[in-house]
Amino acid sequence: MTSARDASPWTAWPAPAKLNLFLRITGQRPDGYHALQTIFRLLDWGDTIHLRPRNDGRIVRQGETLPGLAAEDDLVVRAAIAIQRATNVGQGVDIRVEKRIPSGAGLGGGSSDAATVLRALDQLWGCDLGPDRLAALGLALGADVPVFVHGRNAWGEGVGEALTPVDLPPAWYLLADPGVHVNTGALFQSPELTRNAEPATMADFVSGAVLGNAFEPVLRCREPVVATVFDVLAQVGTPRLTGTGSGCFVEFATRESAEAAQARVASRLRSRVVAGAVHSRLLDALETGGGDW
Repeated sequence: MTSARDASPWTAWPAPAKLNLFLRITGQRPDGYHALQTIFRLLDWGDTIHLRPRNDGRIVRQGETLPGLAAEDDLVVRAAIAIQRATNVGQGVDIRVEKRIPSGAGLGGGSSDAATVLRALDQLWGCDLGPDRLAALGLALGADVPVFVHGRNAWGEGVGEALTPVDLPPAWYLLADPGVHVNTGALFQSPELTRNAEPATMADFVSGAVLGNAFEPVLRCREPVVATVFDVLAQVGTPRLTGTGSGCFVEFATRESAEAAQARVASRLRSRVVAGAVHSRLLDALETGGGDW
């Protein structure tokens, strides 16, 4: 007799990281959230989500996504519950996360994991909600989830959910992880945070205008290790902060130049070189039904 656990095989689905190429806060909305502007750049690197449908309706996380993170608080579990409730589907799923994206680094790991669960289960369970409805479900889980659901580089406004796809040139990034877990809520409450920047335009970004990251000066002041990482990266290029940090990066036009820069800072920083993606590898996986990612 086939058990609920053995009814289906495991499939693997990519959950890419992202960078914010700039991040501005242009005001505060009536609902209390901040109005943002940003460019989301997806990366050709990230986590892998392993899924195995169950026939008993249970959602079971295998192992820990992060140390100490309870299953009921894990975004991958919450995402599975969200689509299950939205569709009244009778199936369940086993979930295992192969974690590479550091937590609290502004690289979108939790949001990307949740988005991958939404899109993959939409296919595996035969729900056929489609990206727009899944993005709406994802927004309730986190402001960055919709961009990962759609899987395209994008100009983001609102709380980051109002997305306009953009074509970005090829680029390679030297990523540095200071190892600091940043509390996003605390940073948003910081009295030093600039909340009334003039709105930028796409032309500002294309022209190469310095748009910056509103959280950079706050975080560099609060976390000396982040300031140190910026100082080291400044020796090989122009360092930037992604999201609310603490991940830092420098952009390069070629892999060779990024790797040469990495070699120069290797003794002082924990880093990796990653390519910017034209689109999320998740979109490719959805075409093939999952696989070895």
